[in-house]
Amino acid sequence: MEEHLSSFGSWSVLTTDFIIVLYIALGGVTLSSVLHLCNAQWRFQVRYLACTFFVLYPIAGVLLLILLANGDATFQWLSHAHEGEHHLPGWHDYTFLVWREVIGFILVGILYGVFIKYQYLTSVDTSYRVQRRFRNIALLIPFAYFIYGSMVAWDFEMTMTPGWHSASYAAYFFQSNFHMFLAFFTIFLFFMNRSGRLSRPFDLYIFNFMAQFMLAMTILYTYLYFTQYLIMWYGRLPSDMDRYFSMMLYEFAPLWWIFITLKFIIPFTTLAITPNRHNPVVITMVAFSIVIGTWIERYTWIAGSVKPEYYRMPFTTMFGFVVTIAIFAICWFAVKWALNRYGLVSSEGRAGTQQEI
Repeated sequence: MEEHLSSFGSWSVLTTDFIIVLYIALGGVTLSSVLHLCNAQWRFQVRYLACTFFVLYPIAGVLLLILLANGDATFQWLSHAHEGEHHLPGWHDYTFLVWREVIGFILVGILYGVFIKYQYLTSVDTSYRVQRRFRNIALLIPFAYFIYGSMVAWDFEMTMTPGWHSASYAAYFFQSNFHMFLAFFTIFLFFMNRSGRLSRPFDLYIFNFMAQFMLAMTILYTYLYFTQYLIMWYGRLPSDMDRYFSMMLYEFAPLWWIFITLKFIIPFTTLAITPNRHNPVVITMVAFSIVIGTWIERYTWIAGSVKPEYYRMPFTTMFGFVVTIAIFAICWFAVKWALNRYGLVSSEGRAGTQQEI
């Protein structure tokens, strides 16, 4: 048992990488859907670039199968279940967990794939039927994102600690990951713009819109984070506060305060200043802060679900380094292939005509 819990931190790196890759894949289609439903005109400049990241979805699927096959290494509560201790009986029947994760992944993948297909069709077929069907599909995307995101939040983070729950954890989880995608996409746009290889360059004011979006999501993220914390603290629920205190006051305390700084303090204090929201370099630096902070946040919640004596800082073994580097190298090549496959980049760099931000 102790040997199993000691290695849990290493496997938590793989779980964290899976969640990050999954939400980068989902984020592009979700963003395109939201922009379409809001009738944001700037969506036409970024929607195909955003949906490119759905090429990472099969990679997330492979990681999901590996995690599910790992059993005890992925879900530390499973060893207790084998010993006869019940942890959410019914919901956490492991066979049911595996089936719902696999079926949910497939259904979401089909829906998101149909969205991408009809998004393309709307650009070549202006008929009412196609436009109406695309809008109806776009309406389903946020619901799928919320429902599927809730299931992933419960299975891979919230219920990792037996008996611990939060009514707002799912919203906090998938909103945090959407916050991360906005930041990741901003970084992507910055370097693609600098490369001059985009087939259709976008206007620089897009960075201002992304900065405003990130600022709004930073505020919402902070609200959802402290909502669950304050309910437990004011309600004097010691059993629920134990998980917070274990991570905030013991070995993971540096990680805890680092991700709060990277996800809230730096983005809010920087983007709240109007001139900074018009500076692509500053915006991109803030975006890096959010992405790194989200990875640390996910790892802290996952690896911090055991007793403090079994905490392990990330990347203290070669396993974490090798796995993370390999996964993101594969993702980089996949995105590069998709950009070329769909003609979103040109073979030769060229400077586009862009408006001032």
